[in-house]
Amino acid sequence: MPKSNLRKNPRLATRSMAFVLAGGRGSRLHELTNSRVKPAVYFGGKGRIIDFTLSNALNSGIRKMALATQYKAHSLIRHVQRGWNFFRAERNEFLDILPASQRVSEGMWYRGTVDAVAQNIDIIDSYDIDHIVILAGDHIYKMDYELMLRQHVEAGADVTVGCLTVDRPEASAFGCIAVDGADRITSFLEKPKDPPGLPDDPDKTLVSMGIYVFDWAFLRERLLEDISNETSSHDFGHDMIPDIVRHGKAQAHRFEESCVRPREGAPAYWRDVGTVDAFWQANIDLTDFVPELDLWDKDWPIWTYSEQHPPAKFIHDEEDRRGSAVSSMISGGCIISGSEIRESLLSTMVHTNSYSSLHRVVALPDVYVARHARLENCVINSGVIIPEGLVVGEDPDEDKKWFRVSPQGVTLITQRMLDRRDAER
Repeated sequence: MPKSNLRKNPRLATRSMAFVLAGGRGSRLHELTNSRVKPAVYFGGKGRIIDFTLSNALNSGIRKMALATQYKAHSLIRHVQRGWNFFRAERNEFLDILPASQRVSEGMWYRGTVDAVAQNIDIIDSYDIDHIVILAGDHIYKMDYELMLRQHVEAGADVTVGCLTVDRPEASAFGCIAVDGADRITSFLEKPKDPPGLPDDPDKTLVSMGIYVFDWAFLRERLLEDISNETSSHDFGHDMIPDIVRHGKAQAHRFEESCVRPREGAPAYWRDVGTVDAFWQANIDLTDFVPELDLWDKDWPIWTYSEQHPPAKFIHDEEDRRGSAVSSMISGGCIISGSEIRESLLSTMVHTNSYSSLHRVVALPDVYVARHARLENCVINSGVIIPEGLVVGEDPDEDKKWFRVSPQGVTLITQRMLDRRDAER
């Protein structure tokens, strides 16, 4: 059915819920997730990674959501309580936070993605829904889940799996999906050496996004079967989805059919910001003249918790001491005092002082940069105080002595690293 016709029909989203899995640490982000789970990491100047998944659900018309948390969840829970507290129970809409809380037995936390849903069957039953959308809370993208729900119902599928189309050589790093000519899934392969090509394009492969649509009655039965299976690892990608592919009907949904694009012909934007390099690049990309990710779109806004900050301020206008920012994003509460900022993203309440320069820097909230600092190709963790005269990004060998330098040469700076540097020098 054409997308235009799908949008005219009654929305399935009103009888659906979003179950967001947000319990994984995201260890490849290293120190950025020492005190917070990956979905709670700051992104884009004023938001968090989790805001994209929740905003997609809200903008798709889903008003019933649950957020399963586990690893160091306080920052995430606090953000959701402050920024996503506008749901009204009297209108049958809500966002429930479901921390791992030994609901099944003492000592049993969430054992996997399937188990995180299974341990909350009674809560989901109370929602009175027809469909459930299982979502990961740690990716950056815009997607209309209503269109995926439509395809699921029309295909009569047991499960519909959201898929990215990638070049075949790159697909080996993902869970790969083979399909027939009608996009019915014929096999689900975890990181194969020889990924399957598409029937209509042998040079491309479909890979799983970790997004699944089920009828709740069907999934409920499968959850009960899984939790009683001692050989299961209780994971959707490893256990349940491959089993449905073998014994039921699994349908692939191509992301390009439901992604929300900033303009006609724009590429389908999806990013896993799970490494320091990927996180830095996705933030820096927002400073492009026409970024692929449109944060200015009023038709598909990214909702978040908006703290009350004054506008950004730029002061001093002297030679070598001019507060300026070029090709950059500067958030509220920032003070650019006699500093030169280029191709950088500064989150809320960043303060840079005279004669300092930042080039291709991602600064998380509440960073303070002292005078004469020169920083290039950096990610600065929140709350860091950059000392006077610090130079980073010009001598990789020196940087590696004190900071974490990524494979692509991006330097991650935390306060603990700076404190160790000061103590040992």
